[in-house]
Amino acid sequence: MSAETPAEIPIRDAATVVVLDRHAAAGPSVLMGQRGAAAVFMPSKYVFPGGAVDAADAAARLGAGLAPETAARLAAEPRPGAASDPHALAAAALRELAEETGLLTGHPGAAPEGWDHYAGAGLAPDASALIYLFRAITPPGRPRRFDARFLLLDAEHLHGDRHDFAGACDELSHLHWVPLAEARALDLPFITEVVLAELAGIIARAGGGPLRAPESVPFFDNRDANPRFMRIG
Repeated sequence: MSAETPAEIPIRDAATVVVLDRHAAAGPSVLMGQRGAAAVFMPSKYVFPGGAVDAADAAARLGAGLAPETAARLAAEPRPGAASDPHALAAAALRELAEETGLLTGHPGAAPEGWDHYAGAGLAPDASALIYLFRAITPPGRPRRFDARFLLLDAEHLHGDRHDFAGACDELSHLHWVPLAEARALDLPFITEVVLAELAGIIARAGGGPLRAPESVPFFDNRDANPRFMRIG
């Protein structure tokens, strides 16, 4: 069977978690790790935890679901032929965070089947604090393509020691909390730089209060050769 051409590479739904520690000693910091040099997609780049939605994510039972406004926004602007299931996106976000960093957010309860990190901690995952921050579709011509939703999580909602990455898999190396003032000095994908700029605005608007959803979510839609930018209200 011949290899897929760039135009035939499927776009997969994906979820990324931007975990923010506003009270770090070095100033507001985000959790990032480095992809391997041999990775097909974004080799050696520093990224937030995240990954593609798995088929099982749609059926994963969470201890608490998304806030209604967040779920409604995640369902907006669906791709033709794609499910764009808010629940599956939230489940993928929390599952990937647990797998890639070992960090959990939830309360005592039953874990979804196969979620060993949560089962070991006796926790049911909680998606209620996730804030929809950003969306971007990978442009044509890349070896992998994703319709990625970036979800913000205040580190105050993490369970246990936020500096303990002992339960992380080996997909990301150099996991650490990066001060926002230093993040742009890392080798970042372009879209990550844009997300960091959006995040800075959310932090400024929050002041010392709780993080709040933006008035609208930026969407870089690169599904075909005619890219467009819009905001999801």
